Amino acid sequence: MAIGTQDDSDEMLAEINMIPFIDVMLVLLIIFIITVPVIKHAVNIDLPRASNEKVLDKPENIRLSVDADGAYFWNETPVQDADFEQRLASAAAQEPQPELHIRGDKAVRYERVALAMAAAQRAGVRKIGFITEPVAP
Repeated sequence: MAIGTQDDSDEMLAEINMIPFIDVMLVLLIIFIITVPVIKHAVNIDLPRASNEKVLDKPENIRLSVDADGAYFWNETPVQDADFEQRLASAAAQEPQPELHIRGDKAVRYERVALAMAAAQRAGVRKIGFITEPVAP
């Protein structure tokens, strides 16, 4: 079936209906006008890079362990709550300051770990880290 004019000539109509193309272009233009301000107003942040390297314990690091009962262990030596804050203050006074690595049992109450962190902050310890077990593949 050929598209033609109303007269009986065998010539084909060489015109294309441009209205649907114009409609599509206007819709795309509206979409770009709406999305460009959203892209420009995004917050620029520099995301940290995580690695799964094993952290090497330096001799000056303090390993604070909290067992399931909530008892503190300073480098595998049991320590009472009263002595704990004194040890933290002496560690904070060292130069360079050692890192405090907290190893909390998963069954311990969060309160005991939070108390240890608050005591470390009061003592002036600037570097606190949490040690976890890696997930088995």
